[in-house]
Amino acid sequence: MPSNIDDWSTRHSVLTMARRTAALINVLDDDPPDPDEVADVLRAYGEPAPIDLTTHDVAGMRAAAALLREVFTAESTDGAAAALNRLLQEHTGPLRLTSHGGSTPWHPHLDDDDNAPWDEWLLASSCIALTVLIWDHQRPPGRICSSPGCRIVFITQGSGPERRYCSRRCATRERVAAHRRSRSAEQSGRPE
Repeated sequence: MPSNIDDWSTRHSVLTMARRTAALINVLDDDPPDPDEVADVLRAYGEPAPIDLTTHDVAGMRAAAALLREVFTAESTDGAAAALNRLLQEHTGPLRLTSHGGSTPWHPHLDDDDNAPWDEWLLASSCIALTVLIWDHQRPPGRICSSPGCRIVFITQGSGPERRYCSRRCATRERVAAHRRSRSAEQSGRPE
């Protein structure tokens, strides 16, 4: 999570917004999502309290998160861009700048209104962040964990080789499983 959440520019950086998108997709994947946990993620990424989410708000956000998940499951940059282009065309408004009546620095919005519903806000703000990451790095902005059975999405931007797993825990579990399969195959091939 962001280290200096009180700094507006840190809170609203493209990378922070993309990480917030991944965190929301993950928490909204629970069936059913817990509104308090969703609100905790929003607060952790700088949304001001109080955050009162209704079950209707969370259901709409969950539908938006399912659409955004398609960007993370894309196999290529072209696939991620195509998914984002479709979302932008079908679910967002025109690009505009807002300062929320002078209460924030100017920043872009794709939702219809500064007080748009949570699901519209999530989809629009996430599309902006993920679009800029593709534009900036010319690769998919994130992926889904390669560990079978793990549905966690994560942002892959940064230095070093591209990550395949959401965590060291999943990576280690897969290395151990591969090692065991290899040893089992070796042992079954030996004459007894």
